[in-house]
Amino acid sequence: MTNTKIWYITGASKGMGLSIAKQLLMKGHFVAATSRSSAAFESLQQYGDNFLPLEVDLKDENSIAQSLKETHERFGGLDVVINNAGYGLGGALEELTSKEINDNFEVNFFAVVKVIQQALPYLRKQRSGHIINISSIAGFAPGLGWSMYCAAKFAVSGLSEALANDLKPLGINVTNVLPGWFRTNFANTDSIAYNKNGIEDYDYLQEAHQKMNAMNGNQLGDPEKIADVFLELINSKSPAINLFLGSDSFTRAKSKIEQLNEEMDTWKDLSFSTDFSS
Repeated sequence: MTNTKIWYITGASKGMGLSIAKQLLMKGHFVAATSRSSAAFESLQQYGDNFLPLEVDLKDENSIAQSLKETHERFGGLDVVINNAGYGLGGALEELTSKEINDNFEVNFFAVVKVIQQALPYLRKQRSGHIINISSIAGFAPGLGWSMYCAAKFAVSGLSEALANDLKPLGINVTNVLPGWFRTNFANTDSIAYNKNGIEDYDYLQEAHQKMNAMNGNQLGDPEKIADVFLELINSKSPAINLFLGSDSFTRAKSKIEQLNEEMDTWKDLSFSTDFSS
């Protein structure tokens, strides 16, 4: 096919990442995909030389750097980086241990930072490329019971917007993608962790967790359609900096914006009160 691209995708052994990788390979693109175990990519081995499975520890800068080097050596370039790896963390802030919080931020945020740092020398040298960071609608309009996960995704969103400004003069685009609910395995136990220590006063948050579990298998989003969206995104002359993916995400974001506008108007006088008097 024409206009083939070289893609590097983290967390691509299951869920959204696997769907994106498979669809891109079916369309003739070159895909380097990371996972903690390369054995998880058995279903993609049929794509031969277009596919590069990579066993990567996303907490280790050297492991990330080596995987990007292998990608560049194998395919002769790097066009799109998708930071997709991540997992949910449910529980009230008081209930979570420092380790639970740190581990979640390490994968959901700091791994994104490390991948971008290691990918930028390649993209900067060629003065082109696109970084797509998978945040979440929870990184814009948080729900109940996911405070630290939301915080990590807010951090991804903030990083993405700041980098979009910093990297545009170098010809590098950055898009912050905020998905709603997609019909993947994200609601399964291997993609979500919950607090091990419980506090009775926060039992009401468990209702929110149960609601999400009950939704599993009935989510609105079709993960097989994401690759086409990303192809349109990277081929746009003016790609979105923030892309709300799914009608549920779009609607929730609109509601949050309306709420924010109302709150700003309500407190406008107090906001202005700190200016020096003329």
